[in-house]
Amino acid sequence: MKARKNDPIEIFRQHNGILRTAEAIKLGIHPVYLYRLRDEGVLESLGRGVFRLASMPDFSEPDLVLVAKRIPQGIVCLISALAYYKLTTQIPHFVYIALPRTSRLPKPNYPPLRYFWYSKSAYESGVETILVSGFPVRIYNVEKTLADCLKFRQKIGMDVVLEAFKEYWRKGRTDLDKLYDYAKICRVEKILQPIIETIVSQ
Repeated sequence: MKARKNDPIEIFRQHNGILRTAEAIKLGIHPVYLYRLRDEGVLESLGRGVFRLASMPDFSEPDLVLVAKRIPQGIVCLISALAYYKLTTQIPHFVYIALPRTSRLPKPNYPPLRYFWYSKSAYESGVETILVSGFPVRIYNVEKTLADCLKFRQKIGMDVVLEAFKEYWRKGRTDLDKLYDYAKICRVEKILQPIIETIVSQ
């Protein structure tokens, strides 16, 4: 049977199975239907204001998808980015998010988040968009992530930073020119130099 034009389930399917309440309403789904479908088990709530089709496959990185939906201006950074690139043995207990200094503090209650405020140039540099289970998620590229980790070394721990650099070098897909460019933007090039020299000489 052909789905109705405004069939809520079909609308969700067309958007990879997940929508914020505001998006759903804009697409023609009345809030009453959202909560009815949730109560019937057709939709599941992923925290306040985000719904997902229960029949969709599980996300590979559910927290990253949820953050991308709920905080569009957020960019995955630091330990969360290191974990995505497999440059750390740390298991992030938060999603680490970069925000521009001028932005307000978001108020989602899930997942647990740690915010870091970036200058305009640092916030806008090195951003890539990856697809996580079909959803676009913004994240800093590898070299920008490493430069950021150096900048915020006091907050994430120097042991985490050194482990990430060693793993980056071990993997062999290095781009030192790009790394130094981002280090200059983050104003950590003088700290980067001895770290690279030590790792290269090992």
